Amino acid sequence: MPKTTNQGAVQRDQPRVVSFTVENFRALKRVHLKDLTPLTVLVGPNGSGKSTVFDVFAFLSECFETGLRQAWDRRGRAKEIRSRGSTGPVVIEIKYREGRTVGGPAGNPLITYHIELDERRGRPVVEHEWLSWKRQSYGRPFKFLDVTRGRGEAASGEVPDESDERVPVRLKSPDLLAVSALGQFTEHPRVVKLRDFIMGWHTSYLSADGTRGQPESGPQENLTRSGDNLSNVVQYLNENHPWLLRRIVRVLGERVPLISDVQTERMEDGRLLLKFLDAPFSEPILAKHASDGTLKLLAYLVLIHGPDPYPFIGIEEPENFLHPRLLPELAEECRSALARTQLLVTTHSPFFLDGLRAKEVRILWRDEDGYARVRRASDIEGIPQHIDTGGSLGNLWTEGWFGVGDPLVRP
Repeated sequence: MPKTTNQGAVQRDQPRVVSFTVENFRALKRVHLKDLTPLTVLVGPNGSGKSTVFDVFAFLSECFETGLRQAWDRRGRAKEIRSRGSTGPVVIEIKYREGRTVGGPAGNPLITYHIELDERRGRPVVEHEWLSWKRQSYGRPFKFLDVTRGRGEAASGEVPDESDERVPVRLKSPDLLAVSALGQFTEHPRVVKLRDFIMGWHTSYLSADGTRGQPESGPQENLTRSGDNLSNVVQYLNENHPWLLRRIVRVLGERVPLISDVQTERMEDGRLLLKFLDAPFSEPILAKHASDGTLKLLAYLVLIHGPDPYPFIGIEEPENFLHPRLLPELAEECRSALARTQLLVTTHSPFFLDGLRAKEVRILWRDEDGYARVRRASDIEGIPQHIDTGGSLGNLWTEGWFGVGDPLVRP
């Protein structure tokens, strides 16, 4: 992942997902999110499909981390994954742009990754998987990877082209992803970058109780999905990036005014304790006695402001346990991290919406057929005009101006 330090290390543009399409995944019969902003927020009533969109990103990431079979089985196989009343494969397609070194070659070509998944004899199979790109603004896309049920071909090289030699692809099993397999070989650098990008995604399911744990001592650079290694990450920051930890503590103290420091202590039995110093007391309190909101806010700040953040971060319902007035400021903290990461957030909070722009918000709802539909807030008539005259997204949403996604109104 790209490095950024206060010593002025090499900086890179971040890879960005610019559009996302999914078909036949639970309530997502066909959902297309185009022109994704670096911060994209999903709102809508319970059961509208927000968490399912979130889970598609988690599912794809898990396919690369642990394999398709485990990610598929974990979600109940085709019976639970495939949209009810539908047939055919589950389809996931992302369009993204790679990052590039500042001062390096100009332009980030648009790359499309497409995968179709089905089930045969109780086992998941990759029916079709391909990668294509457009190196110029004109012309048709070129598929430099094209595999069907484990058999196909790929064009290698830094800049794969139609004139390049195609190498055969023969996978051992139809449940293997070609990008995951070929992405381990340097002769396929475009595939390597996609594999590394997706494996770097982080979908967060932070638990306040998890952050109270007392894990074995030892610095860890990255926060887990549940946040159960928060004390290890604080230890890592204190030892390797003390200036960054001081900044995170300062921001935390502005939101939770009595907090003045965050510390870790190694016990004789090897466990690591997380402690908070709060005014006016000189003795810190243990994390197990800190409030849920304090722990979750610290975890979010560590997650988005770490020295080497994940290139894509998903956060589900950050408003839980946080005071409503902190939520617009949390939205601003998210925005301040966008130079180094891309964020997908689900929320039910109008206060969080108050810190957003209309183009960053997508509303989901279920249509009369029971499937999820999506609309961008900035595309709803009247919303941009109300924002221009000082209206807030949160108030417009709660007052029914969005017109869709109201849990008390049938579609």
